[in-house]
Amino acid sequence: MDAVLQARPARPGEDFSRVALTAPALDMLERLWDRNGALMFHQSGGCCDGSAPMCFPEGDFITSDADVLLGVFELPGRGEIGFWMSAEQFAYWEHTLLTVDLVNGRGSGFSLEAPEGKRFLIRSTLMG
Repeated sequence: MDAVLQARPARPGEDFSRVALTAPALDMLERLWDRNGALMFHQSGGCCDGSAPMCFPEGDFITSDADVLLGVFELPGRGEIGFWMSAEQFAYWEHTLLTVDLVNGRGSGFSLEAPEGKRFLIRSTLMG
């Protein structure tokens, strides 16, 4: 699992990336952007598919003070994709680097990649 794109830091005072993309995830995001326009990610700690990163058209998922912007991906030739996580979930994951990967299988029906027979998946690594 090699990351090909790191998100720029978005949390105040941080100078390191907390989120990255694999090549398959980046390829899917480029296709989804071409079809849907600007995108965003959100990962909650909820039940069902809520523990998987979900991709939405930008603004379709309303964030609030209960969410943390972990990083922003700059999609070459397209634009920015923010990666949000619920603050409660971030309290558990704050010491990990999150790498968004793409695998075969049905994920959330709400996430844009679902009709493709694929799903985004988080692979985590402890940060030292």
